[in-house]
Amino acid sequence: MINFDNIFTIRNIVIYLLAINLFGFFIMWYDKKKAKMGQWRIQEKTIFIVTALGGGFGTIAGMYKFRHKTQKLNFTIGLPLITILEIIGVIYYIFTH
Repeated sequence: MINFDNIFTIRNIVIYLLAINLFGFFIMWYDKKKAKMGQWRIQEKTIFIVTALGGGFGTIAGMYKFRHKTQKLNFTIGLPLITILEIIGVIYYIFTH
């Protein structure tokens, strides 16, 4: 039997969130770099998946830092909306459990 109490510690959650947000920032930089070079790009759904997995702050920061996808409404509204809904979900979970 797996003991999830040892896996889902505050320390592990913080490490995970730092890693996924750094990864989100990195993929926005990498995709922008590839776009400038006219090369293969990261799929848009991948960016949304990373955001949904908790990397919203990183992808949003990367979007504005590198001025990448800031003209696309589904990114300028979608990424913050996913992040806000996740924050609301975490707050709701904390106060109901």
